[in-house]
Amino acid sequence: MINGHGGNIYETAQRLGCEPSDIIDMSSNVNPLGPPPGLTDFLKEKMNVITALPQAGAEKAISAFARRYNVSPNLVLSGNGTTQLIHTVPQALGTRKACILAPTYSDYGDACAMHHVPCEYLIAEASSDFKHDMGQIQKKTEGADTVFICNPNNPTGVLIPADELRWLCSTYPNKYFIIDESYLPFVHEADHYTMLNCGLPNVVVLNSMSKIFRVPGLRIGFLVSSEKIIKKFMRYALPWSVNSLAQAAVIYMMEKQAETDMFVQKTRIFLETQRKQIGKAFENASEIKFFPSVTSFMLARLSENFMADEICAQLSQERILIRNCENFKGLSNRFIRISLKTQEINSRLTEKLATALVSVP
Repeated sequence: MINGHGGNIYETAQRLGCEPSDIIDMSSNVNPLGPPPGLTDFLKEKMNVITALPQAGAEKAISAFARRYNVSPNLVLSGNGTTQLIHTVPQALGTRKACILAPTYSDYGDACAMHHVPCEYLIAEASSDFKHDMGQIQKKTEGADTVFICNPNNPTGVLIPADELRWLCSTYPNKYFIIDESYLPFVHEADHYTMLNCGLPNVVVLNSMSKIFRVPGLRIGFLVSSEKIIKKFMRYALPWSVNSLAQAAVIYMMEKQAETDMFVQKTRIFLETQRKQIGKAFENASEIKFFPSVTSFMLARLSENFMADEICAQLSQERILIRNCENFKGLSNRFIRISLKTQEINSRLTEKLATALVSVP
């Protein structure tokens, strides 16, 4: 496993001599407005479910998810977060060589490394705002049997249109395409971009509950694909991999569709406003450039006078955690990522970041 994921609040709190709750975590990508209204109270009432084993295959949670997204439950698999499902991909699909669109989430590469699968990375450049050229994707795809695409991408916030993905996946029917849509719910009109109902038998779609509903501690994610591919994954599925509270939470959120849809739409509007405000605050700053994003986080490049570890260290003294992106393949120690939080916290980050860009030697 590559060290350097976001959300390291416990180590930071210990170092600063404070409580984890005193840390403002802008390094981990979760919904600043979450969890959805009513969920916490519901889970308190359901605490008794921890005294018995959960459904081994989370069948009721899968059925609730399938109804919500209009897919057959036979085409859905649950897991202990999408990361568990990602780590099953090379084994289930018999991957011999993978192509990974980068810079991106490190666990795609980690999963391949765990199973001794070689990877080739197609790295988008900052000069194009990290947008991949479809022609280059096509060339890289030809040399692999499994392609990992995070859409929208972490950490760049770039979204590939669904029609381009459908064309790519249908052009190579003998290759597997893993489309990670963990951050898609943050995007306006996300239904126009999802591949959940694309109908292509070689596509695997990953869907996360953690990010949009801010329940990363519950650990539950879903995989949607063709019946043939689901059977491949079922050979490696672990019983009871999704705990009782996580299953109950999914059923609650999927059945409260009107309320959760309103919550998601409110989130999208809020994040769009915050992205604009932060972008405007630094639009004339020579020390930093924020790249366009469609989701809950923003990637930025520091000028040559600054290093990400120095800026991160300076902000951590203010009890603010942001992400040093140095360990993303294709990025360097000049890139940082901030995850948007409340209006008050985002304003504080803007102030403290501006100060750090002046005060760091």
